[in-house]
Amino acid sequence: MAVSTENAKGEQQGSSYTYWPNLSLPPSALSGIGLELGRRRISINGQTDRIKELLVSVGSVEFPGGKAEISDVSKCAGDAFLVTVRNKKRVGYTYELTLQVKGEWIIGEEKKMVKGHIDIPEFSLGELDDLQMEVRLSEEKDLVHHDKLQVSQNLKLFLQPVREKLLQFEQELKDR
Repeated sequence: MAVSTENAKGEQQGSSYTYWPNLSLPPSALSGIGLELGRRRISINGQTDRIKELLVSVGSVEFPGGKAEISDVSKCAGDAFLVTVRNKKRVGYTYELTLQVKGEWIIGEEKKMVKGHIDIPEFSLGELDDLQMEVRLSEEKDLVHHDKLQVSQNLKLFLQPVREKLLQFEQELKDR
């Protein structure tokens, strides 16, 4: 059977038959009608707590002139899930995080306590190489703009240890 999309009249050509697929359907529907019947998605409970546990365990990170730690995971929105397609199990997740951080820096001659948040926009399984962070400092009235920029840049150094903990989380899901 020949498949053609060029001849709009659907004419028979010689001894071959021309079949006209419904082009309004997505390509996946054309190749496997009924695929949805074999698909099942189940949320995996307890994974939000596991992510929080892993991220708080990052510990203290040293910077030039200071150090900081993740004190809490104030937002961990999303879920981890198990999808079964054609009797094959696959895991996945989608999360969005806000990490509370606190630390101390030597600014000028003084040791200053600084608090802030690290926002990690939505990320999913396999996307950790592209992980992004946005740093927000709490109202620090006694820091000048230059010092705030330095502290913010230092806090972005949490990217690598956070990525490593999330990779560990990913591996734990895959090993289920």
